[in-house]
Amino acid sequence: MRTAQVTRNTLETQITVSLNLDGTGVSKLATGVPFLDHMLDQIARHGLIDLDIQAKGDLHIDAHHTVEDTGITFGQAFALALGDKKGIRRYGHAYVPLDEALSRVVIDLSGRPGLEYHVDYTRARIGEFDVDLFLEFFRGFINHAGVTLHIDNLRGINAHHQAETIFKAFGRALRMAVEADLRMGDILPSTKGAL
Repeated sequence: MRTAQVTRNTLETQITVSLNLDGTGVSKLATGVPFLDHMLDQIARHGLIDLDIQAKGDLHIDAHHTVEDTGITFGQAFALALGDKKGIRRYGHAYVPLDEALSRVVIDLSGRPGLEYHVDYTRARIGEFDVDLFLEFFRGFINHAGVTLHIDNLRGINAHHQAETIFKAFGRALRMAVEADLRMGDILPSTKGAL
């Protein structure tokens, strides 16, 4: 089983992420930011990743540090659980609709952090959640997971739907990328011989 647990403690946040890349989509989430928990549940459910995230942050200031550091810690745990990457598909992609909204996410478990994030939310807040923080979450993830990630919201009117399609597509793209490629066997999916 490809599992990992990482704890990150700073003066701003204390976060523990436990995950199982070969799970069934079970999640236990307590970040103190309800809409972030809702989005993390989408990753777990649609990525078939068992995900336990417990976070305490300086929410009396705002949610920025908690959201960003959750992305960082999730990225660290993801990289640790993934291991040597032998025999995986490496690439993953997904299109996900929700009513009027449609998003596309494409990922390469390349070992190189890169982010293309093209999302024009129709409003700045979803309830109390500042949508700008999603960019910080994904930036934290890619920098510590070592992946190239392209996120495009192709259309949407409802900001909740926009966000949800992004996170569902992200989960499904992760699921595809980490899957075993039976034809690959124990080979690393790279002509460089390293990822």
